[in-house]
Amino acid sequence: TPAVIEFVDIAGLVKGASKGEGLGNKFLGNIRATDAIIHVVRCFDDENVIHVEGSTDPKRDIDIIDLELIMADMEMVERRIDKALKAAKGDKKFMHEADVFKALLEHLNNGKSARSFECDEDDAEIIATSDLLTSKPIIYAANMDEGGFANQDGNQYLQQVKELADKEGAQVLPICAKLEQDIAELDGDDRAMFLEDLGIEESGLDRLIKCSYALLGLISFLTYGEDECRAWTIKNGTKAPQAAGKIHSDIERGFIRAETINFDDMIRCGSVAAAKEKGLLRSEGKEYVVKDGDMIYFRFNV
Repeated sequence: TPAVIEFVDIAGLVKGASKGEGLGNKFLGNIRATDAIIHVVRCFDDENVIHVEGSTDPKRDIDIIDLELIMADMEMVERRIDKALKAAKGDKKFMHEADVFKALLEHLNNGKSARSFECDEDDAEIIATSDLLTSKPIIYAANMDEGGFANQDGNQYLQQVKELADKEGAQVLPICAKLEQDIAELDGDDRAMFLEDLGIEESGLDRLIKCSYALLGLISFLTYGEDECRAWTIKNGTKAPQAAGKIHSDIERGFIRAETINFDDMIRCGSVAAAKEKGLLRSEGKEYVVKDGDMIYFRFNV
């Protein structure tokens, strides 16, 4: 399933959470439906842009939100413990599940996220059934002003976010929302020239998409034909028949072969036909692992 991203007003959330109002069940429910969390963190000083807490402190802002998510997870873990103990009255195997969640509850109670809870693979599978908020992978989007973005090594706030992210295995994406607004208003050559002047190859949105895909272990392949050309999102490591099943179950069931060409090869040749003439079109079987950027025409029979 493609990743789902929820955009929220973090400033308002920090204000509400810091006053003891909490994040709200509706917002927490929205996060629970996502595959990953992108947490936008302020990393710049500007007296004309008021911060709800009166000062810039990315670590404090992150801690406020994290605490709310941890508290929500603690409630869910407590329910899982009760459920496992009741089930253990009829089947003792559920006692281990209760013990796993008890250990996790203690970990959360110490202010630590589920992401940082160390356990073996079997216990991790048990925890994964609970859909905890703090077990979701996270990207911290460090929002800087233009000066801070140009001199990232000298931005103390960015370094604080990186230090925190390193401790929990999260990713950090430096961005400048002001520059992103300017980029979004440009088209074609003007946009390319603006990016070149900035010394960057891609917009923050493009970098965010790539970072999200890498975080979730996703890739894209493309299908082509007279009727439709489009991209499909799959897990990295997916074999050709299962990729075909992403389009339709009948194609997976009747899979014969995947006629494959790399997108960059096709662009260099100018067309699929030209790439085929140069021998760049491959015929792949059931064991072929689809690669990012593959263009595939599936042959099947049902």
